[in-house]
Amino acid sequence: MAVQKVLLGGQWVAADSSGTFTAENPRTGEALADSYPVSSWSDCDKALHAAREAFDHLRTMPRDQIAQFLEKYAELIEQRKDSICALAAEETALPVSPRLADVELPRTTNQLRQAAAACRNGSWALPTIDTKANIRSCLAAIGPVVVFGPNNFPLAFNGVSGGDFAAAVAAGCPVIAKSNSLHPGTTRLLAEAAHDAACATNMPAGTIQLLYRLDHADGERLVADRRIGATGYTGSRSAGLKLKAAADAAGKPIYLELSSVNPVVILPGALRERGAALADEFASSCLMGTGQFCTNPGLIVLVAGQATEDFVAAVGEKFAAAPVGTLLSRGGARSLAEAIEVLKTAGAAVVAGGEGGGGTGASYQNTWMRINGDEFLQRPHLLQTEAFGNASLCVVAGDIAEVKRILDQLEGNLTGCIYSHTQGEDDADYAAIEPHLRQHVGRLLNDKMPTGVAVSPAMNHGGPFPSTGHPGFTAVGIPASLRRFAMLQCYDNVRPSRLPELLLDDNPLGATRFVDGQARS
Repeated sequence: MAVQKVLLGGQWVAADSSGTFTAENPRTGEALADSYPVSSWSDCDKALHAAREAFDHLRTMPRDQIAQFLEKYAELIEQRKDSICALAAEETALPVSPRLADVELPRTTNQLRQAAAACRNGSWALPTIDTKANIRSCLAAIGPVVVFGPNNFPLAFNGVSGGDFAAAVAAGCPVIAKSNSLHPGTTRLLAEAAHDAACATNMPAGTIQLLYRLDHADGERLVADRRIGATGYTGSRSAGLKLKAAADAAGKPIYLELSSVNPVVILPGALRERGAALADEFASSCLMGTGQFCTNPGLIVLVAGQATEDFVAAVGEKFAAAPVGTLLSRGGARSLAEAIEVLKTAGAAVVAGGEGGGGTGASYQNTWMRINGDEFLQRPHLLQTEAFGNASLCVVAGDIAEVKRILDQLEGNLTGCIYSHTQGEDDADYAAIEPHLRQHVGRLLNDKMPTGVAVSPAMNHGGPFPSTGHPGFTAVGIPASLRRFAMLQCYDNVRPSRLPELLLDDNPLGATRFVDGQARS
């Protein structure tokens, strides 16, 4: 069994490892062929040293060269599409088509190209000039960035190809990627493409590096190291909070995506108007991808009445009838089962599902639960336990006043949605509850399930804790996502020949800038 090499300082080298691991096919439970190293601190130290050297070069590198790398990388991913998607499907049980080849891979290359455009223009850096005082400022790269990729998006959120990676590189930061242990082979193929693109565009050695797995102590040491500028992490709340504690103690920024139940409120008029259609829409959204989306609707709030009972029954029938998908791993199936047990112990009643199995390999029955609003208010923390997968909890409130009290108890979420009557019957109720939801969610939707996340400049894929570690930043949406990996640099009475291009009077990059309080290009 081959032990794959790590990418350090521009070279594929044998790891200084403390052990090895293998990925597993979630459908069959069988170990896949290759073995991957668990790197020691020595590998981390080498990666940090190479990243600092790369950063010294990137700071003075023309923006166009960095943009060319991102574009070349996108091109190589597309050229290697078949092999990347085939291995990703084997490691995650996600279908090649349409999920990986037709949706996720094009999203990956699209965001790389959007990041290249932002890098080339420079407006993302918010250049600001006060001509009277001769003070100028802009955002600039913060330093080497560590990116921990999640299990559920092996391409579009991968540590070596996803949104955090694209944003960090476009901001001018080298990246040390930590592969997710569920899809190390996919990450290796992507890193090979990134390395080839870096060589083709003469990027500094150490711009892109890859480690497969670390022990927990070394992971915490890595994010706190003085040579690191910032960290991007998507994954479990428990692991993320340990990394955050280590980074916070060292004063290092860390941007986390941790947990979200993404509440959906369906108002009474909407249910009376189109309840059957909404049951279809919700069931499709919740079960899409076996529910393994960070924006999966995991908490539905309704007002008691016959239309609500009809909706709950209809969703239960759809969950029971729908095929049970394969989860990303046996560990994911165990975590889902544990979360559902927490919800049941806290008082949730199972309408459909509620047991393990039912599908091929790692699986858990499609699970639909309910609880009354007054019971939810007695144990709101436990009843917001994230059941990451094909499960959701319905909370039936007695009236709109109770809906408001329920919303007031919400933790921070990535998204929140309100469905209302199309002809205005719910407008008063909407106005009453919207302020109670708005401050608990990063993205507010109307009459639309939250599962999709468009790579749009206006997108916010962030929110209050614990959905993310900081409510002011987004992991999706270029150019805003670049600003996580930057520091504000001010120039006071600095000679023009010593200023960065973004702050020169003649604006050679054509960036949008704030000059004496006015936006100018």
